[in-house]
Amino acid sequence: MPVRLLLADDHEIVRQSLRVLLEREGFEILAEAANGHEAVNQARACHPQVAILDLNMPLLNGLEAAREILHDSPATRCVLLTMHTDERYVLEAMQAGISGYVLKSKSSRELVQAIHEALCGAVFLSPDVSATVVRAYLNKSEPAAELLGNRERQVLQLVAEGKTTKDIAGVLGISAKTAESHRSHIMQKLEIHNTAGLVRYAIRRGLIQP
Repeated sequence: MPVRLLLADDHEIVRQSLRVLLEREGFEILAEAANGHEAVNQARACHPQVAILDLNMPLLNGLEAAREILHDSPATRCVLLTMHTDERYVLEAMQAGISGYVLKSKSSRELVQAIHEALCGAVFLSPDVSATVVRAYLNKSEPAAELLGNRERQVLQLVAEGKTTKDIAGVLGISAKTAESHRSHIMQKLEIHNTAGLVRYAIRRGLIQP
C-alpha cells in the first residue's frame, strides 16, 4: 500500500509541484490544504500517515497546525517545510513533536527521506538545521518560555492577519465572546494594549510574515 500523505501550503503552485514529485516517488496524496485550519480539518477527515506542512500559512501556521493534528491523531507524523534555520523555530518544532524539519532551499530528496524516516519513528532534520540543534545543545539553549496557550497563539495569529472578532470566532468554531476574551487575555499577558503592538509581536514570534 502506498504511503498516504496530506499536503498543506498556501501557494497552489508549490502544492502542485510537491504532488508531482511525491506521486512520482510512489506516495498517495489523500488531500491538500491552503491554510493551517484547513490542514487540521483535512487530517481529521482522512487520517494521513504523514502531514507535510508549510511553516508559514494563514489562519493557522504549520507549527500550530501540527500541534492540533498530533493532539487529534498521534499516529500521524508531521513534517515541516520552511526557510527558517533560526534556533528558536527549530527547538520549538522539536518540542512540539515534529518528525521532520526540511528546508525549502534543499533538494527534494531530503523531503522524501524525511517522510520515510518519520514513518520509522525517527526525526529528520536538514543538515543545516542539525547543526543548529547541536549548537543549541552545546550552549544549553532551550525554547523561550511560552506566555500564551495554544488557542491564544491561534487567536493572536488571526488578529495579526487582520481578522475581526466575528471572523476569528468562525475560523476557530468559538463564540465571538470567547474570541474577544482570548484577545483581552493575550493583551494582558503580553502587556500590549493595541493591535499594532500585537502585530509586531506576532511577526517577532514568527506567527506571520511581514
